[in-house]
This record gives sequence, structure tokens and C-alpha cells, in this order.
Amino acid sequence: MKILITGAAGFIGSHIARQLVREGHEVHAVVRPETNLWRLEDIRDSIHFIHGDLLDSSFIPHPSPFDLCVHLAWYVEPGKYLHSPLNKDWVEASLRLAQQLKETGCRRFVAAGTCFEYATSDPPQHESTPTAPSTLYVQSKLELFNALPSVGIDFAWVRFFYQYGPYEDPRRLMPVVINLLRRGEEAKLVPGDRIRDYLHIEDVASAVCAIAQSNLTGAVNIGSGEPVTVRDIAMRLGRLLDHIDLIKLGALPYSPTEPMHLLADNTKLREGTGWKPRYNLEDGLCQTVDWWKSR
Repeated sequence: MKILITGAAGFIGSHIARQLVREGHEVHAVVRPETNLWRLEDIRDSIHFIHGDLLDSSFIPHPSPFDLCVHLAWYVEPGKYLHSPLNKDWVEASLRLAQQLKETGCRRFVAAGTCFEYATSDPPQHESTPTAPSTLYVQSKLELFNALPSVGIDFAWVRFFYQYGPYEDPRRLMPVVINLLRRGEEAKLVPGDRIRDYLHIEDVASAVCAIAQSNLTGAVNIGSGEPVTVRDIAMRLGRLLDHIDLIKLGALPYSPTEPMHLLADNTKLREGTGWKPRYNLEDGLCQTVDWWKSR
């Protein structure tokens, strides 16, 4: 298939692009001219790059038509994106892109949502769990989700839970802990009793690709379905790096805005595509630690 991907230079997008290339698809990626493509170096020659800015209302991605679009691009700068007014710009840009693609013959549009769309509830979160936006970012994602049916294009909305693995932003939890321990420094963390759902990034990518090529529509959760605490992850990393003594749980307070429990019900994903994860948590953490060591 001829597939357009946005956000291909990001953590999730780079792995999806790599998976699509492996599957033999013709992959086109929209990137800004100044985008750092370091995550795509190994497949750079296998991707057709389209330089442009989706926030520019005059930009139209060519060549078209595409069979499928995987739309991941959004403003996600750590520490800033949750309340940024740019979220509203991305709703407009995303709807414009979906409309342009529909008019040029694209049959399917897969866009990125988030598990934080769900209202606080007992786990696991199912696609039918009520939503309750708590930030402008989540509000904007839900606005796009609710507006896409009006475009008239077949679409799936992938709700990501937590990811980890190679090429992750070094400011996120697992890279921070791994690199602190590698340097022999203390990893100061929250108490770590909150329930989370972590899925290795290669399994996230294979799930998105499976959904994209399926008949599933609407919201689809992407997660492991296996509960784990931050405490357990930190202690596992401590053992893998032989520095369990440097894990300092409870040194930092919890964020008052984060829910206690986030766990994906991934039944729709598994039954609708036949998808199965490749990594269990232990194997995934070992592979991730080895990758960071190699850097």
C-alpha cells in the first residue's frame, strides 16, 4: 500500500514507519524541513519525505492519492503541551488533512488519541469508558475524535497508554532511571504505587499497523492489558543495572492531576486484528537497557 505518515520522526512514529517499511509498503512521511531525523537514520533511504508544515493551511501533501494515512503529528513538547493553545491549531490542521486526503481518494485515516481521554474509573479502561478531558491537550484530542466522522473518511482512533523502548525521549521515566543508574546516581522517584500499563514500543507499532490494515473503526486501546506499578519497574531496572540501592522511591511527591489507575482493556485490538505482543515486560526492559548502554 501507499501510506502517508505524519509525526514519523517521533518516538512512536519512527517505530511505526520502520514496521511499515519492513512490511514492504510505500511509505511517505510529512516532515518539517528543520526536523531532526535521527530516529529514522536506519530506514531513511526507504522513505519518501514530503517537506512541509501541516499547520500551514496552504500545504497539501503530494504525491497523492494515498491508500492510508497514519496521523501522529501534534505539539507534544514536554512540560508545555498539556495547556498550550497550539493544541487548537492541531485540531484544525488534522481535520484539514483528513478532508484533503478524503477528496484525493484516501480510504482510511488512523489518528492518535490518548488514554488520558478517559474519566477516572476503576481499571481496566474500555473504549466505552466515559471520557472527561482535564487539560487542553486532551480536550483538543477529543474535539478531533468527535469531529472526524463529519469528514466521511473511514477512521480509527488509537488510544495510546504507556510506551517504552529504544529512541524514547531521554526526559521520560525509563530513560531517566536507566541513565541515572548507569552513572551511579540516585534515581529519586514518587512512591510508585500507581497502576500503569506499559507496552514495548515495537509492540505499540505493530498494533497500530495491524489496526491500520484492519476494518476496526472508532476508538481502539493500545496497551498491554497487564498492570504494573512504577515501583515494580524501578526495582526491575535497579536489578538489571546492579544499582537497586540507588532507587529512592518516595523522594518525590505524586502529581495531583494523574489518576491512580490506568490499564487498557485491549480486547477490541486483539479480537479485531489477531495482534499479540512480542515482548513481556522483563524481556522488554532488558532490551531497552541494552539499547541505552549501546548509546
